[in-house]
Amino acid sequence: MKRLKPLAFAISAVALALAASVPARADFALIQFDNARCEVWSNSADNPWGANWAKLLVGIPDWHSAEAAYHSAHAQGVCR
Repeated sequence: MKRLKPLAFAISAVALALAASVPARADFALIQFDNARCEVWSNSADNPWGANWAKLLVGIPDWHSAEAAYHSAHAQGVCR
């Protein structure tokens, strides 16, 4: 039993190191509110308060792409 404690410690240390080394995923979303106003959200998993909104696009990989999607939706008249 005493031999298993160092093994369990080593396994937990390796698991903790692997969990810490995985980069956080930060994707963006384009949200449209009921008055046709749109916003870029920095985490597509987050939701605004209330029920008067819709996610137009989710999983946008970076800020520049999200900003381009916002301007494209604005140019097409989807957002104002």
